[in-house]
Order: sequence, then structure tokens, then C-alpha cells
Amino acid sequence: MLQEFKIIFIFLIFSFVLSSIIVFLAMLLITRTGDIEKISAYECGFHPFDDSRATFDVRFYLVAILFIIFDLEITFLFPWSVNYAMLYILGYISMILFIYILLIGFVYEWRKGALEWL
Repeated sequence: MLQEFKIIFIFLIFSFVLSSIIVFLAMLLITRTGDIEKISAYECGFHPFDDSRATFDVRFYLVAILFIIFDLEITFLFPWSVNYAMLYILGYISMILFIYILLIGFVYEWRKGALEWL
């Protein structure tokens, strides 16, 4: 029984040592310079070292909510698709209703212009 776990334990030790060596070498060899591109506004629309209470466009919230909605949709669709044969018609109708509600939210955000960036 221990022979089976011995291989996993050796693999874990090897991966820990190898990752520690890589991180240590990266800290030793790479120079850290803060250029303009690294401290510029990337995806969130504001500079990373400004005041944290600064206001910014509400579209970032809307896109984040849209991402969460579709992320949740995938977490519900995957188990549904795996167990599709056992759910019969009630499972099919409930998932169609769920997707329809999400589609209404998506169309609402699209009509409000949340996906327009210009």
C-alpha cells in the first residue's frame, strides 16, 4: 500500500524542489524596473497607484456582472449536460427557462449600451 503512495510523494517533493529553484532563480536573475507600460492603466481603466476611492465608469461593473452571469451559466450547464439523459423533460424545460432568463439580461445590457466602449 505504501509503494503506491511513495511515487506520489516523490513526485510532490520533486515538484516542490523544482518550483522553489525556478522561483529563486527568477528572483536572483531578473531585474525589476518599473517602466511606463507596467504602471499604466491596464484593464480596469484607472492607474494602479492612484487614490483607491477614485470614481470610474460604471461599464466596468456591468461587464464584470456580465462575466459572472455567464460564468455561472457554464457552471450550471456542465452538470446538466452530463446528466441530460436522466433529467427527462423537466430538466430540459428548467434549463431552457434558465438560459432564457440569462438571455433577457444579456439583451438588456446590450440595449443599455454596456458593451459599447466608444
